[in-house]
Amino acid sequence: MLDFSHIPVVELGGLQGNPSTRRALAGRLREICHEIGFLVITDFGVDPSVTGDVFDLMDAFFALPEADKALIDKARSPHFRGWEAVGAEQTNNRVDVREQIDLWSEWPVDAGGGAAYLQLLGPNQWMPDELLPGGRAVMQRWFAELGAVADRLLRLMSVGLGLAEDHLVTYFGDQPMSLTKLINYPPTPAGQAGVNAHHDTGFLTLLATGPVPGLQVQNPSGEWIDVPPRPDGLVVNLGELLQAMTGNYLVATKHRVITDRRRRSAAYFHGPSLDARLDVLPLDASFREAVAASDRHVGAGFMAQRAETEAGVADMASDHRPDTYGEQLWNYFARSYPELMERHYPAADR
Repeated sequence: MLDFSHIPVVELGGLQGNPSTRRALAGRLREICHEIGFLVITDFGVDPSVTGDVFDLMDAFFALPEADKALIDKARSPHFRGWEAVGAEQTNNRVDVREQIDLWSEWPVDAGGGAAYLQLLGPNQWMPDELLPGGRAVMQRWFAELGAVADRLLRLMSVGLGLAEDHLVTYFGDQPMSLTKLINYPPTPAGQAGVNAHHDTGFLTLLATGPVPGLQVQNPSGEWIDVPPRPDGLVVNLGELLQAMTGNYLVATKHRVITDRRRRSAAYFHGPSLDARLDVLPLDASFREAVAASDRHVGAGFMAQRAETEAGVADMASDHRPDTYGEQLWNYFARSYPELMERHYPAADR
């Protein structure tokens, strides 16, 4: 069993070093993502004002009256974008105690006739400038800067996995779909969670935690390990799809949030084109051998779909594997937002 008791911190300044330094950094990243699936990065090349402006924006938005927030209510969006009140999202059929705004990469609305998941393409909902001045510009800068950091990490991961440096970046295609969640957690009631234990749905997550603790990661022994806040850092973790594409060599690790006071965080989920296929990467046999030697990796599953949960499948024990990134996202929305899915797509297969 590969166990852990803390979340490692990795400085990315070595990206500017010579090839041997970069290879060493890539190897370190691969090792952490195989054994833990979580790390904190520092010195990642983004001006602190990028995150600072996002947190200022969250302060301003979440202080607004609910009637103003409702101008961008997610219920208005068939593309699942906008604001939702505390308790609107479910994780593993359990209500999450958090309020949030969801913003996705913006692409033209699909003309229809294709896969159901193409209906996720579309515009964000933006607050009027008179209520939240400059909000769109702040978030567009955040998407651009965090996307660039994520691409640098994907290049390192490609090298660490013995692939061409641009393998994963090129795979992401020309219409990537990434998500930002701006989250406001009230104090967590006893017996509940700000967000319940889960794996991330997609590929790669970058999280600005703010100064308040609350994020916890479960190790293979079942212990919950606190992730200390790091104002100069970003938490990095992997999603289920990168786990599947590496044949379970890299792992999506269970995590949750429980906080004793108000907590804000900004999460960026880096994703490819919706039609990106989720085929296993062409890795050396040594990676498969490492998986075979670890019960944890052999048994690494996906979060159960709603029907599976109702049938008694354990939370993280689904055997279902989607063919595309878009299918995985569609499953996530059906699982997490059953009422909105029924409202906008009553005939959808769930």
